Amino acid sequence: LADLKSPQNEEYAHMLIKLRCEEVQERRVLTNFYGLQLTTDKLRSLVRKWQTLIEANVDVKTTDGYVLRVFVIGFTAKRTNQAKKTYYAQSSQIRQIRKKIIDIVKDHVSQTDLKGCVGKFMNNIIEGEIQKKTISIYPMQNIYVRKVKMLRSPKFDITKLMEVHVDSGSPITEDVGMAAAEPEEQEAVVGDTPAEE
Repeated sequence: LADLKSPQNEEYAHMLIKLRCEEVQERRVLTNFYGLQLTTDKLRSLVRKWQTLIEANVDVKTTDGYVLRVFVIGFTAKRTNQAKKTYYAQSSQIRQIRKKIIDIVKDHVSQTDLKGCVGKFMNNIIEGEIQKKTISIYPMQNIYVRKVKMLRSPKFDITKLMEVHVDSGSPITEDVGMAAAEPEEQEAVVGDTPAEE
């Protein structure tokens, strides 16, 4: 994701985006979102002792017909003024949190198209919502959309794909390079001629 953002930002380096080639026009390749994944090192760095890991996954259909499987991961956090070293959630709390996560993901993804969903995944909108809604059950930290798989996509439509690429910001221009200047003739310097054998 850091490579796709215009000012290359290390903050997004832990997210891998999969793009699928949909159409080739002369020298341009038109791609579409195909999936998202957290890097292995980021996932490993999140897992620690003395906390509960909570995972949830859900299949959701977007408004434009794409079926996505969204995986979310989160960890319990210390309550304010907590003296205990561990912060484990009870199994009933875990079930409640998992249900809340599934409801929030379904709500966000099913009400937007694929482009809107990608924007929500990139800008951590779903994660922020989950953190706000689950604090009443148990405080959460390090919530991430761990993975997004595309299960089904609608029939290919070039006009919809072109809409995505036209709206993507800067106009698409081909890099044709610059014209090279002719080197000027230099005067021969005495002693610069090749020696004869």
